Amino acid sequence: MNFSSFGVIESDLDDLVPSKSASWTNYPKGVMWAFEKRGYKLTHGLDILIFGDIPNGSGLSSSASLETLTGLILKDTFGFDQITMTDIALIGQDSENNFNGCNCGIMDQFASAMGKKDHAIFLDTNTLNHEYAPVSLPDARIVITNSKVKHSLVDSAYNDRRNECEAALKELQSVTDIRTLGDLTEEEYEAHKDAIKDPVRQKRAKHAVYENQRTIRAVEALKNNQTELFGKLMNASHESLKNDYEVSCGEIDILVDLAQEMPGVLGSRITGGGFGGCTVSIVKNEAIDDFIDSIGKAYQKKVGHSAEFYVVDIGDGAHKLR
Repeated sequence: MNFSSFGVIESDLDDLVPSKSASWTNYPKGVMWAFEKRGYKLTHGLDILIFGDIPNGSGLSSSASLETLTGLILKDTFGFDQITMTDIALIGQDSENNFNGCNCGIMDQFASAMGKKDHAIFLDTNTLNHEYAPVSLPDARIVITNSKVKHSLVDSAYNDRRNECEAALKELQSVTDIRTLGDLTEEEYEAHKDAIKDPVRQKRAKHAVYENQRTIRAVEALKNNQTELFGKLMNASHESLKNDYEVSCGEIDILVDLAQEMPGVLGSRITGGGFGGCTVSIVKNEAIDDFIDSIGKAYQKKVGHSAEFYVVDIGDGAHKLR
């Protein structure tokens, strides 16, 4: 377990406020706070033992997994049958925004709550309309590489990026009728980008617009079993995250560069909120062992510490084991 050294941490349901001493349990506490805020009374305390194998600070949404799990536990324990899994995702986001101080979106919590085996989720984060796109990789696997550069979205520049995008959106709204940056095509962005006066905000907005269009193309690639095209879109995504959104770091770029240069790697990019964490790569089956061995050795030599590798499958979202 990630936090076995902390032992038992106790909190009072009548005093649900974030605190440093609560450590990781601020995430379950935040969900309890969000339930109570919505009028769902928690009439008694709980003894909860949580086992998790998602490395914390890795950009793999360990906080969202805790929030989603806690929401499901509360729904089941207290008989809140009217609460849907979408509600649980929204409650998790609310708790992270307003209890733990990270201005995150809904994506991580939605994936934890609504995941479907062997499928990706194509989600409109404004409306929560979504569809599932099949991920068929008969000759390849998804490989996560952990840089072991830990990040915390609360402590990182994640909130700054959010603020920069919102400021750029306001400037664009002075010259075009849009509700979100994702409403623009690449061509429309290029036609109106001069409305954004700050060059840094221009880069942030460019990433948001172009990444949204890449995502639309990626869904079509998945539906048409165009795995190589999907991999190229992953590579382009990383370039944008590195150069325009500027949420990568030296160690991550080393991992991505090493991966993209290897035969048998279809695509590789940073994953998560950025500023450390992990990369995700699609690697042909026959290249996986060499991928882990070669990149592991090269990374150790370049940065002075090891990486970790996880060969993973896409599973279902949170659910009760019966």
